[in-house]
Amino acid sequence: MKHNFSNLKALYINCTLKKSPRLSHTQGLIDVSQKIMKAEGVEIENIRLVDYNIAPGVYFDMTEHGVEKDDWPSLWEKVDAADILIIGTPVWLGEKSSVATNLIERLYAMSSKQNKKGQYYFYGKVGGCIITGNEDGIKHCAMGILYALQHVGYSIPPQADCGWIGEAGPGPSYMDEESNAKNNDFTNRNTTFMTYNLLHLAKMLKDQDGYPAYGNSRKDWDDGTRWNFENPEYR
Repeated sequence: MKHNFSNLKALYINCTLKKSPRLSHTQGLIDVSQKIMKAEGVEIENIRLVDYNIAPGVYFDMTEHGVEKDDWPSLWEKVDAADILIIGTPVWLGEKSSVATNLIERLYAMSSKQNKKGQYYFYGKVGGCIITGNEDGIKHCAMGILYALQHVGYSIPPQADCGWIGEAGPGPSYMDEESNAKNNDFTNRNTTFMTYNLLHLAKMLKDQDGYPAYGNSRKDWDDGTRWNFENPEYR
């Protein structure tokens, strides 16, 4: 059965610590997922967050809060346009990069906005993550990233993460030839499954115009609608 994903847009944000054009091992695995999406006709965009001046903070425009320069308002247009957001990050000391943490904080700043149905803004959008490193931490990083994405309103499909790490201790990284990472069946399978799960969920949500607003509209709640909510009576 042929699936048509050509009406979808995906944004990959690489949270490497390395500015372009330095080699990013995380980008190497991102490219595997992107190649699948391109073959399926998806419109994709890829950025390195570290190439932008993204100020720390939880407001839309940090220049209104004492920061001299903040590129987030212009970058927000790319995030807003995407049906799918994939966050890529290296592992450092078992954690996602500081750049990834900065991105999540800025996404959190937008989570109180509302969509046309009065729902929180990211309802109907889909999120996933790609992790690389030469130390342990894939599942730990994915746990934090995917929790944050769903908390601000993104939908997370089954198996929405993938990654590659080398042996414990110093050693080759994903793009290093001696790592043989490109032939790792576990990583290749999970990257493929993640990519298609993101596509399937994004298409289902887009085809039905996101989630129904019954029971989850902040606008309706503020107007007094309570659906079937009622505090229990205690005796």
